[in-house]
Amino acid sequence: MTFVFFVIFSWFVVKAKTRRQVLALALVGTTAAVLVAPQRVQAQSTLVQAIQAVLSVINGIIHAALSAINSVRAANNNFYRNVVWPTQLINQARALVTQMINQYRNLMWGIFRINVSSATLRPTQQLELVMRDQQTSNFGVLTTNYGNAYGPLPTPTAASPADRAMTDMDDALALDNLKTLKETDQAGALTLQAADQLESGASQAAPGSAPFLTASAVVASIQSQAVTQKMLAAELRQEAARLAHESALRKRSATYTGQVANQIINLLKHN
Repeated sequence: MTFVFFVIFSWFVVKAKTRRQVLALALVGTTAAVLVAPQRVQAQSTLVQAIQAVLSVINGIIHAALSAINSVRAANNNFYRNVVWPTQLINQARALVTQMINQYRNLMWGIFRINVSSATLRPTQQLELVMRDQQTSNFGVLTTNYGNAYGPLPTPTAASPADRAMTDMDDALALDNLKTLKETDQAGALTLQAADQLESGASQAAPGSAPFLTASAVVASIQSQAVTQKMLAAELRQEAARLAHESALRKRSATYTGQVANQIINLLKHN
């Protein structure tokens, strides 16, 4: 209200053109200010009383309610710390996990890092090296080193079609299994890294996070089992190829036996 009065009074002062009008406006403004001043003092007094009433409510009912809420929260925190998630037992579990990590992790990794390479010739050393590098981006190098170590496929003039087919299939299955082996080696390395992360996470896990760590461990276990099943499938394929190879040899022997029998019969007919 005061602001509106001030704006209107200023507008009239600007519009005044004579000295008499200015004096009249000054007289009216002074009179209005005198009349409004007591109302402002009364309004300020009323505002102070309202603030004091609000503070009284805050210090009374609201303060008591907040104190009760804080008491309940403190009781809940003590219940979780002492009963649901005992701090002492959690610290003991973390210390045990850290102790096991420090005691066994390097030893277990040392077992996986043992150098078991045994080839002595350069072609076979190169093949063995690429077989054990746990990489899946160098299958072409694997194929080349395999050919250098075991020799290329015989030419059509050096072997019969049956022998060339069996040789080509044996090489193909051998390379398939070697590639699968490299894939499973890489997956095994990733699984070991995941296991290390789970161990490290268990040593620093917050209360209540055990189900999440357990779920991660179960997922890693399922992935490891899937890799194992893939290796078993590769072993079954290799066994099937071995049986097919032996069957092909028997079939070829039967074919040769039949050819020899026919030649003997033809010789007897000529005699």
